[in-house]
Amino acid sequence: MRFTCQLGCVACCEQRGMVYVNDADIARLAEFLDMSVRRFEKRYVYRTANTARLRKPRGGRSPHAQCPFLTTNGCSVHAAKPTQCRIFPFWPELLDDPEEWRATAQWCPGMKKGELVQIEKARAQAQEMRQAFPYMYE
Repeated sequence: MRFTCQLGCVACCEQRGMVYVNDADIARLAEFLDMSVRRFEKRYVYRTANTARLRKPRGGRSPHAQCPFLTTNGCSVHAAKPTQCRIFPFWPELLDDPEEWRATAQWCPGMKKGELVQIEKARAQAQEMRQAFPYMYE
């Protein structure tokens, strides 16, 4: 597998879906934005019984964008981005299914580019995703 994020690309940010966050993501983002965790959650996080995700922005950059931090200049919280974003494309559902990997490569310009990614490194990132969001991978 090859993958290298392409400078200025936000294709992954413009896909349908949700940006899930865990408590560590929330704390990191709140600190990055110089906000209390409580204030950050009230403004940016939607919780259900099992999950927490970023609230969908109103009138954002793309009609499919699910992140309030995606701007015309790209990710405004790149240095503190959520685990889900940082690990992409090494999500378990993509690594475990060659068809899903190929389908994602159709819209992601960073896939099939760059240095070869060792499978052990990719699997370790997938495991980190499983640990960060266990309810998604039960």
